[in-house]
Amino acid sequence: MKTIINFRSINNLAIPATIAGIAEPLLSITDTAIVGNIPVDGLESLAAAGIVGSFLSMLIWILGQTRSAISAILSQYLGAGKLNEVKALPAQAIFLNLILSGLILVSTIFVIEEIFMLLNASGKILDYCIKYYTIRVWGFPLTLFVFAIMGIFRGLQNTVWPMVIAIVGAIANVILDFILVYGIEGFVSPMYLEGAAWASLIAQAIMAILAFILLITKTDVSLKLKLPIHPELKRLVVMSLNLFVRALALNTALILAVREAAALGDQYIGAHTIAINLWLFAAFFIDGYGAAGNILGGKLLGAKDYRNLWLLAKKIVLYGLIVSAILMLLGLLFYHPIGTLFSKEPPVLNAFYAVFFIIILGLPLNTVAFVLDGLFKGMGEMKYLRNLLLSATFLGFIPVLFITKSANWGLYGIWIAFSVWMLIRGGALVWKFNRKFRPLLQKH
Repeated sequence: MKTIINFRSINNLAIPATIAGIAEPLLSITDTAIVGNIPVDGLESLAAAGIVGSFLSMLIWILGQTRSAISAILSQYLGAGKLNEVKALPAQAIFLNLILSGLILVSTIFVIEEIFMLLNASGKILDYCIKYYTIRVWGFPLTLFVFAIMGIFRGLQNTVWPMVIAIVGAIANVILDFILVYGIEGFVSPMYLEGAAWASLIAQAIMAILAFILLITKTDVSLKLKLPIHPELKRLVVMSLNLFVRALALNTALILAVREAAALGDQYIGAHTIAINLWLFAAFFIDGYGAAGNILGGKLLGAKDYRNLWLLAKKIVLYGLIVSAILMLLGLLFYHPIGTLFSKEPPVLNAFYAVFFIIILGLPLNTVAFVLDGLFKGMGEMKYLRNLLLSATFLGFIPVLFITKSANWGLYGIWIAFSVWMLIRGGALVWKFNRKFRPLLQKH
């Protein structure tokens, strides 16, 4: 059946994907806002949540790449009309992912103090980081399990159930945050930062249970592990490894930014925590159209429908730019109120307001990069995405970061480095898509 590329078909996938995509940064934003307003040691708690959140995000993004690989392979087989040939693949992929997550969890839990010291945490902030991490880390395998199942749903051209999973998890996290962080007089004692960690862990468990139930009741996909090993598992592993290296490069940038912000002082890591959470929130918000590109792009490539693939790229970038324009307007209108949601500390707010405009102005550039990134994942272009992130990080972000550091630009330098990073990523993806698919379009 021919795939129709229009406003409705794209948004039927993009809107639920957007809602699902913002769930993870929304969890972090909720923690940041609630932790930042803790009446006892709020500034230290905010800094610790920011450092730990960045490290956990790194782990999740590095090992969560199976989601994109599963989605790409399933959607390509769906487009070619051969979906039955890959029914055994998802269970094998999830099993492999859970083994890896267990190994990472065990390997980090014993050296966590040294890891956070490398990120410039010390004193009370270091103590809070360790307490927060030792609870939240157990949600790591649960998150990877949920990511993999979301990848299966995406490959089957369904973003509604991932949206439901994400909404339930986000609501549960918000409710539990208020109960466990601040407590309920006469019923629950305030747990402050540790309460936020428990709220996240319980919400992740709820999402994992719901994802499992929906997969076995709403699809024909079985999670029963069967041998022999599926032939496509090798391609999935290669895709995942390319994305693994790519995620290492991506998180090198994010972790270096956290490290440099922490070195500037408590108020600066607090401000950077707010800024990076808003940046990620906007990124995932825009990435709904990247998800639509991921889902439809793989299907169109599998069907060799290059004309609609070209049309898809144009439309998802256009719709993403419209969303980014709306986000820019909201950011400008609520420039100061947004900051006060996360902290009431004047030094933190002043540092945040000084760089927030860079995040707002960079939204259109981010849109092009994020949307085309999703499309390229759906088409299985993992090797190119790997090389691009390595180049953008080590030839763009890091040199600019340290040049601006030597010039004492502080947080300005960190966020200018992010802008250069995204410029390289977006520009290279536009160039590659034109170079590869314009000739195919002319042939067909």
